[in-house]
Amino acid sequence: MLLQISAALIGSLLGGLLFGMRGFVSAALGGAACVLPSCLFALRLYAVTKRPGASYAAAFFVGELVKLALCIGLLAAVTQIYPEVHWGAVMIGLIVTLQANFLAFLVRT
Repeated sequence: MLLQISAALIGSLLGGLLFGMRGFVSAALGGAACVLPSCLFALRLYAVTKRPGASYAAAFFVGELVKLALCIGLLAAVTQIYPEVHWGAVMIGLIVTLQANFLAFLVRT
């Protein structure tokens, strides 16, 4: 989660450098549209591991479906939250945040 949040901040800074303050806010909203559902998904999986006899595969796939729906819903809500959204900056924030998952393999815990 921390890696994804860091990537969202980097994407926001990149959006701000390219498109100004409007780009910063838009990229931050794009990153948040990815980070928030991922946090909820991680909490749900953690809760499932505490239940005895739970179907982990079913919880994973249902959680992924909910995460995807939340991400799409949050991206749709961006226009209501911030009417002056810059969609190029939103995509920068979203893509940079999504790519953080691939960098997680490089981080040793």
